[in-house]
Amino acid sequence: MVVDLFHGDRVTSFTKAYQAGIRGIIHKATTGATGRDDAYSGRRAPALTAGLLWGAYHWGTSANVTKQIDNFLSQAKPDDRTLVALDFEPSGGYTMSLDQAREFLTKIEERLGRKAVLYSGNLIKEKLRNKNDAFFGSHRLWLAQYGPKPSPQKSWQSCWLWQYTDGESGPDPKTVDGLPGDAKGRLDCNSFEGSAAQLNSQWAS
Repeated sequence: MVVDLFHGDRVTSFTKAYQAGIRGIIHKATTGATGRDDAYSGRRAPALTAGLLWGAYHWGTSANVTKQIDNFLSQAKPDDRTLVALDFEPSGGYTMSLDQAREFLTKIEERLGRKAVLYSGNLIKEKLRNKNDAFFGSHRLWLAQYGPKPSPQKSWQSCWLWQYTDGESGPDPKTVDGLPGDAKGRLDCNSFEGSAAQLNSQWAS
């Protein structure tokens, strides 16, 4: 029901994507303290016009957290209907630390008055191990796991959104009308266990 995009993904018709059953788009807005996705701003209005929910995610790095938040909010320009998410995944020698992820989520909530979604896969599991972390568990989990079913870290009873495929690994479906994916035809697809009305009511909360 949800697709996440970045500038390398092709878009031919958000209307066709909506007609195919997609109800939300989460688009990369920024990386670190200075990186910006140049496709973000131009795709926002067409997606909303097609009836899609809109979200923005920030790829966290080891850069100064306050500068990362400033970069993200300046580019994403979230209103009260925009989902905001932190992408916490490996970035080589620039990988965001667990403490930085905690700081980012804390300060985003202070700035916006609501919690961001946490996107992660193996990294959050490796960092938290068997710990039940109440802080991270209080944030909705957008889990990246390309297998037959989602298996969240023990801080969560379930994931809010499940990225079940990157367009290669994981179960079907892997394609969406109107969204051809990257140059190799790969597209990140996400499953939401609930109705479209429930997704809409929970989207930016």
